[in-house]
Amino acid sequence: MARARIVIVGAGFAGYEAARTLLRRSRGAAEVVLLNPADYFLYLPLLPEVAGGVLDPRRVTVPLSDTLPGVRLILGQADGVDVDARTVSFTGPEGERGALGYHRLVLAAGSVNKLLPIPGVADHAHGFRGIPEALHLRDHVIRQIELADAATDPAERAARLTFVVVGAGYTGTEVVAQMQLLTHDVLSRHPRLAGTPARWMLLDTADHVLPGMDERLSATAERVLRERGVEVEMGTSVAVATGTGVKLTDGRFVESRTLVWCVGVRPDPLARSTGLPMTDGRLRVDEYLAVPGHPEILACGDAAAVPDPARPGQPTPMTAQHALRQGRLAAHNIAASYGSGRRRPYRHRGLGFVVDLGGWQAAADPLHVPLSGPAARLVTRGYHLTALPANRVRTAADWLFTAVGSRPAVQLGLVPGPAVPLDSDAPELAHPSR
Repeated sequence: MARARIVIVGAGFAGYEAARTLLRRSRGAAEVVLLNPADYFLYLPLLPEVAGGVLDPRRVTVPLSDTLPGVRLILGQADGVDVDARTVSFTGPEGERGALGYHRLVLAAGSVNKLLPIPGVADHAHGFRGIPEALHLRDHVIRQIELADAATDPAERAARLTFVVVGAGYTGTEVVAQMQLLTHDVLSRHPRLAGTPARWMLLDTADHVLPGMDERLSATAERVLRERGVEVEMGTSVAVATGTGVKLTDGRFVESRTLVWCVGVRPDPLARSTGLPMTDGRLRVDEYLAVPGHPEILACGDAAAVPDPARPGQPTPMTAQHALRQGRLAAHNIAASYGSGRRRPYRHRGLGFVVDLGGWQAAADPLHVPLSGPAARLVTRGYHLTALPANRVRTAADWLFTAVGSRPAVQLGLVPGPAVPLDSDAPELAHPSR
């Protein structure tokens, strides 16, 4: 008799943790199949340090074959689920079509860049959800400094040294913090630009950075950014984006060649394509992570509207902490469906948050104790080293080398702009044909 097949779609925090837990629980009794466009798990919280030249991109990519021995990895982008036939269809890396039958299915497809109907944004903004986008942004920023150095027109020079980041949540705040330090380092190596600081702007329609988070974290982050010269403009966003700058919602036009889009995420389009019940664009599930009417399908992570016991009637936020816990619970409840243990509902207890601001600065509230400065920095790095499934020693070594040295100031040109469109359904992949 053939072994039961459990298919997991997506190797983000939820999918990776589900696969790792199932591998341990099944002990070979079931075939665990992981469908993902890339052969690694991306530790997304450290991606701003890749863009900022602190970490080698290999430090934040965890090889699936090395860390999930016994899990069958299939490279491909899932694009449909036939719930009646119990199959998942996908497109492979070379355009080949395939389908996977399943006995149990875990939908953990995650999220992609959130788009808004703002003219020009899709054509001119840089997203920030994957390694290709981070590498492209670093190259682009360094290139603008080098072109500014060569420019003879003061207006062009100022425009190339103006960088606009939209979205003051975790990603936008950490991106602007890391990239401002990168530009400071790179500018110091261009004598012609001496005394010409880069202009960084952080915009958001909210009234403070890190909206929805602890006010003390927000105040610390905003203070650090302002002390570094970042123009933090709340209640303001982009109305129109062009190739030469952005028109803001307050009517101003800012000349710039760089617009970084960090306004948030939306569920992977796979969620809607399944035809399963939805809640606010996310797959509807019960407290056991099961899809109504389809107990063989569980969903977790950003693409699932998991009921939040701490906020009745609301889904859990799209955070790594929730995704990781939900992936672990999905694996536990699948094991229970085969008679190993009992199903459990989703419960969580907040452990606090950390925000890395680069240098010796951070904001953290471990167990809801507010910290800032070097103490918060130590907590932040300790948290990330603990959460990383691999590459811990090498990551710590990169941090040490950056602390005593400087950030690389070269552009490699590996990821051209057309390869990282903002509207991509697979930001973890470069798209050279586009």
